[in-house]
Amino acid sequence: MSETYTYIPDITGPAAEIPPDSILSRTFYSDSQVKVILFNFAKGQELSEHTASRPAIIHFLQGEARLRLGKDEFEVHAGAWVHMPPNFTHSVLARTPVTMLLILLETGG
Repeated sequence: MSETYTYIPDITGPAAEIPPDSILSRTFYSDSQVKVILFNFAKGQELSEHTASRPAIIHFLQGEARLRLGKDEFEVHAGAWVHMPPNFTHSVLARTPVTMLLILLETGG
C-alpha cells in the first residue's frame, strides 16, 4: 500500500493584487481531517471578533497585524503561529498587507 500526499511548492503563489479595503480568501486544500485557507488582507482590513467551531491554527506568512486571542492582544509578523481550541474568540487587524494561513482541524467526534 502506498501513501498519498499533496505537495504545493508555494502556497502564496504570485503576489496577489489585493484590492484596497478587501480581504481575499481561498480554500486551497480540504479533506475529511483538515481545511486550509489562505487569506490576503489589504492594510487596515479586519476580521472582527469571532469563533470557529473547530480547532484552528493560524500562521502569519507575510506582513504585520494585531491579533486578539480571547482577552490578550499581540502585535504579530511573518512567522507568528497560534493554535486555538474550538469556540475560542479571536480577531485580526492588518497593520500592513498580510498573508495568513488558516488551518481548520477536524475533532474526530
